[in-house]
Order: sequence, then C-alpha cells, then structure tokens
Amino acid sequence: MSRGFVKEGDQEETPIIPPRAALPEGVTNYVTPTGMKLLQSEREQLENACATLPTTHEQQRRVELAVLNGKLDLLNERIASARILDPATQPQNEVRFGATVSYKISTSPSPQTFQIVGVDEADVKKRKIAFVAPIAVALTGHKAGEVIPFNIAGGTQKLEILNIKY
Repeated sequence: MSRGFVKEGDQEETPIIPPRAALPEGVTNYVTPTGMKLLQSEREQLENACATLPTTHEQQRRVELAVLNGKLDLLNERIASARILDPATQPQNEVRFGATVSYKISTSPSPQTFQIVGVDEADVKKRKIAFVAPIAVALTGHKAGEVIPFNIAGGTQKLEILNIKY
C-alpha cells in the first residue's frame, strides 16, 4: 500500500536500540565466569520484561517490545561470541585478563587498583575496566615491580605495577 494512504497517526518510528559496550572488530569477546553470569541474568531479565509487558496501549506495547527484542538480539549475539576465561587459570605473577592490578602513576601520590574484565562487565565505579582499555593493554603481560611508559593526557607517564591478584 502506498504511504500516501496511511494515516499519520498509524506511522510508527523505528525504535532506537542502544548499542552494547564497544568490542573492537576482530577481538575475541573474553568474559570472566562472573561476567557470563551477569550476561545470562540480563538475558533472563529481558525475557521476563518481554513476557510481562502490559497490553493496555497496543502501539506503545509494540514499540517497547521492539526495543526489548532488539536488546535481546544484541545480548544473545554477545553471549554466543563470549569466551569464558577463568582468572584462576592465568599466570599468577603476570598481568592478564581477570587480574586485579594495583599500580602507581609517577605523578600521583596514591596508588590505583582495578580488575581487568570483559567489555560488558566493565564498570569504572566498581573499579573494573575492559581488557581493551588502553591502560589494561599497556599493563598486560607485565609483572609486579615493572615500570611501564604510558601516554596520558598528551605526555608519557610511568606506571609502576605494585601488586597483582587473581
């Protein structure tokens, strides 16, 4: 049917579905066992939200269902591509995926600590950063006591690894 014969109120805009955390093209989607549980829990919540969506306004319901299904599709793609990497299997004396790293920047008086996790599990407030973050990439493969040059704010700083835990 021609769009000329459709009432303006009947036209639905395509809903905008927010993208998931960025995972660079061609990079393996590593997740911790905890990260996989979080992804599966999120899937369960989305499935429950789809099943319990109110049916009072049909047009609004269709839009909300399209958004939920879009999020669910993106999440299922991420789960399907996930490769679980257990931090306990990593070399304990080296910064690798899953490590909790304490380090000190040469110009800062206090040390920083974060855990290297998958992109979907990353949360700065919880001191968890993605393994593809520049600082995680710079520290990966190094050992406690090593000093690594790192470009911060247009200059090179020295990062000293103080402690590595798994």
